[in-house]
Amino acid sequence: MTALPPDSPQTPEPDAPGFTRAFWTANVVELLERAAWYGVFVAITLYLSRILAFSDIQAALISGVFSAGLYLLPTFSGALADKLGFRNALLLAFSLLTIGYGGMWLLPTLFESAGLAVYGKEVQFTGLEASGYKWLFIPVMLVVMVGGSFIKSVITGTVARETTVANRARGYSIFYAMVNIGAFGGKTVVKPLRESMGNEGLIVLNLFAASMTIVAFFLVLVLYKSGRGEGEGKSLAEIWRALLAVLSRGRLVALILIITGFWMVQHQLYATMPKYVLRMAGEGASPSWYANVNPAVVVLTVGAVTALMSRRSALLSMTVGMFIMPLSAFCMAAGNLIGSGPILGMHSVAFMMVVGIAFQGFAESFISPRFLEYFSLQAPKGEEGLYLGFSHLHSFISSLLGFSTSGFLLEAYCPDPRTLSASQQALYKLAIETGGPLPEAYAHAHYIWFFFVGVALFSAIALVVFGRIVARMDAKTS
Repeated sequence: MTALPPDSPQTPEPDAPGFTRAFWTANVVELLERAAWYGVFVAITLYLSRILAFSDIQAALISGVFSAGLYLLPTFSGALADKLGFRNALLLAFSLLTIGYGGMWLLPTLFESAGLAVYGKEVQFTGLEASGYKWLFIPVMLVVMVGGSFIKSVITGTVARETTVANRARGYSIFYAMVNIGAFGGKTVVKPLRESMGNEGLIVLNLFAASMTIVAFFLVLVLYKSGRGEGEGKSLAEIWRALLAVLSRGRLVALILIITGFWMVQHQLYATMPKYVLRMAGEGASPSWYANVNPAVVVLTVGAVTALMSRRSALLSMTVGMFIMPLSAFCMAAGNLIGSGPILGMHSVAFMMVVGIAFQGFAESFISPRFLEYFSLQAPKGEEGLYLGFSHLHSFISSLLGFSTSGFLLEAYCPDPRTLSASQQALYKLAIETGGPLPEAYAHAHYIWFFFVGVALFSAIALVVFGRIVARMDAKTS
């Protein structure tokens, strides 16, 4: 983003103690947007499979592209936002998000008759399995993806522009608090909707998201006043050249690919965990609430971890975190190995999942704050900001790999109960109701997490090797 000139009327004074109306408006709408996004995304694979009747593999591939696009597009949409002006870009973004989430609600509602099936005297909605209408989700998804990409670039740009040297740290602290409050609230609303409405709650969830973004649209329309002029910022051609420059540096590419292993495991919080927990522990499980353990642990530990590692190198801090991740995935596997008996009132699978997610959050406290620092040090002098625009390429790659892998693993080791034979479905239902052993199809469900133990361990070792090679190269250069 291009900074405003010093004499701009919208530029805060260097010693301004408070924050502008644009700052607070941006933070409030960020909270609403995060509540909408995380509420939908934590249940996206359930929505795709249970409502639209995509297979596990199809649902994983679609949601992986969905997630990946939101990590790749912001740098490019940020260039367009500079041309449009921040206010216009936000209005466009929230318009697209409202249309997209509304479309996710309307799609199964408009074509409900195509997914009705008769069971005895009862008519149930079984998804759009026999209908091509479910593929209309793809253009709807693209609308949400483009709208969300503007939010990522414009909100962070607003926080940077509307803060000063005196209050910037506090400004970003407020911003990250809003992000986490929104994410927590969005995930929390999923369980009561599912409990009160069953699978239909997964449809209504999108209406909740659309209501959040339409409120954000009107807040921007009424309250957001931006002094940023049009025609500023880098062109798309310049952004594209910067991407090619990043990809031409072998050290950066190696680092991105190694950290991708961490994020592949981290993305299972949304790709695998919701389906796995519900299939193994029953519909009474609360995957959306379990997902909130991750940000809670990050908030509670990141300060202490950062202080502890402050005199250590960024690479060492990341390496510690990378070796915690295999332990996280192993804990998730352990739930299926120790039996179905309750632990502290929770199903063993659910309890060990929460433990594994807590370790994920702890690992993230070692990795995420220091990754950007280390990444910036690998950029040419004076081009750190430009290179940091592509620091999330690891999340783009890990979304594609992590989600697609999840789909294949779920179908192989933890299949949708509806795909079982009638006799196996009866055994499955009895096992869930009584807490007995699940059918043979689920005997090796923990293999899913063993796979990610391997991914995490390989990435951790690769980071150690990377550090030694880089140290030798730097020693020769000096």
